[in-house]
Amino acid sequence: MSTSSATIVSAAATLTCPHGGRASATTAHPAVRLDGQPVHTASDTFVVTGCPHTVDGAPHPCTTLRWSPQPGGVLIDGSPVLLHTSAAHCYSAAHVQHGPPVVHADRQGATCR
Repeated sequence: MSTSSATIVSAAATLTCPHGGRASATTAHPAVRLDGQPVHTASDTFVVTGCPHTVDGAPHPCTTLRWSPQPGGVLIDGSPVLLHTSAAHCYSAAHVQHGPPVVHADRQGATCR
């Protein structure tokens, strides 16, 4: 689903860390779907796999993705729906921030105004 400024992040979106690791949700809201795919909210948990990031030659991969959407948007069960423009960061297992994810949002669906 898209608006003039943002696209809703559903299970159809491809999410990667800044180093190319794949991020995927371990939770979702299956009752709310967009083009048949669950819509993601700020309460969903995302893990990152396959991140090749190293620091001084030692592996230091991204392992989680955390979102911080702006308040006041569309809510599902009280949690903000994620947009491709929502603030987010990838973190290592040691909770070191590695940068924002890359969101390749699926742009199909209805348009809201």
